[in-house]
Amino acid sequence: MKKIAISADHAGFELKEFLTGYLSSIGYEVFDFGCYSEEPCDYPDVGHPLAEAVAKGEFVRGITVCGSGVGISIVVNRHRGVRGALCWTTEIAELCRKHNDANVLCLPGRFMDNDTARQCVDIFLATEFEGGRHLKRVQKIDKSL
Repeated sequence: MKKIAISADHAGFELKEFLTGYLSSIGYEVFDFGCYSEEPCDYPDVGHPLAEAVAKGEFVRGITVCGSGVGISIVVNRHRGVRGALCWTTEIAELCRKHNDANVLCLPGRFMDNDTARQCVDIFLATEFEGGRHLKRVQKIDKSL
């Protein structure tokens, strides 16, 4: 079974719950790093554990959600080996995989409907990294951490 990590703060909780159900329905074993309700919480508290698990190789990919997607993307990108991409369109979700080898999809829960999020997830999971001219760029990313 394929497995994937997911997390969200309170602003992304509803979208995370939708995506968890969707991913389970298409054969993924979903590991939920929180939060577990709409009770206010801090996005670093759910972003760091997910990013650490991706960085350690426990998950090939992860999905995170916060209100704007910005805070959670900042958090996950503080981890060596994690390339979180803030995506709000299917085109960006495709390019973040093809050109940046993104391994964490960061979504803006307050600015995205369920159908668009599902489409972004599908593309993020199905798209492979092109390598080639993009590989040398990706290899330079972790040098600054």
